[in-house]
Amino acid sequence: MNLLILTNNPNRASFRQRIVIYLDALQANGINCEVAKLPSGSLARRRLFKQTAEFNGVFLHRKGLNLFDAFSLRKYSRKVIYDFDDAIMYSDKTPERNSWSHFMPFRRSAGLADMIIAGNSYLAEHARKFNPNVEVLPTGLDVNAYKVQTNPQNDGKIRLVWIGSRSTLKYLAEIKPALEQIGLRYNNVILRIICDAFFDLKNIEVEKFQWSLEKQAVDLVTSHVGLAPLPDNRFTRGKCGFKILQYEAAGLPVVASPVGVNSEYVRDNVTGFLAISIHEWFEKITQLINDPQLRKQMGKEGLARIQNFDTVIIGKKLVELITKCLAS
Repeated sequence: MNLLILTNNPNRASFRQRIVIYLDALQANGINCEVAKLPSGSLARRRLFKQTAEFNGVFLHRKGLNLFDAFSLRKYSRKVIYDFDDAIMYSDKTPERNSWSHFMPFRRSAGLADMIIAGNSYLAEHARKFNPNVEVLPTGLDVNAYKVQTNPQNDGKIRLVWIGSRSTLKYLAEIKPALEQIGLRYNNVILRIICDAFFDLKNIEVEKFQWSLEKQAVDLVTSHVGLAPLPDNRFTRGKCGFKILQYEAAGLPVVASPVGVNSEYVRDNVTGFLAISIHEWFEKITQLINDPQLRKQMGKEGLARIQNFDTVIIGKKLVELITKCLAS
């Protein structure tokens, strides 16, 4: 079987985690993949869409299509699989307002697909309004990549860590008051930000670590508590909680907002804590700062749970879904 994978941005983190890490597994199971970036010009895209007839199917990642592109892709393609892992039908800036520029392209992509693969049940629910053939496949990660040998930092510091992108740094900023209050109480607590953008805080030291694919695992396993704050709105409920999976793979307890899959990925009082108010964020983080044994136990529980999200398991499911669609 030959599969053409189309993406608007091959450098996007979600493309790496949902597609690139499985290319070898797909190849090993008889699915030969070719990745193509969608060109900016409409005529160039039409030429690309005409070439899809040479493949058994097309795997469209995230992209919401305009009317012309949707018509061309459906006309020439034998099978279309649409994969998405964000609430792209809403604007992240104004999530409570209906945005036709976001909704209509999503509806077209969802409606023309032979199969939809959604990153979580919230996204799947939206997709089923326009297509009955929807499967849920969470984003996976290579758990073994986080089993790194490091020299323990015996500086007496406790490191709270947040990992993410420039666009989501604003979510961490929403719990600044709790972090600054922690800094007032403890002089041995550090906030580590792993990102491509940063901010400073009053009362608490901020370690600014430039995100790196090669270094991220080390930067996480040498931390102590993972943070995953999110506001509650229609866009954030579609988040797939990847940073929580990373924290758990690194053996860290997690404090997270109970938004979307966060409530599923963090077992409250088992693998970490769920927190809503600034007071709760302060209280839960403080509890973990004061109790190293609790941190260790919660980290151990999270590490056991994360095995279900390993790329070996998720990759096998992806192979099965693609094979099922292309062979039908």
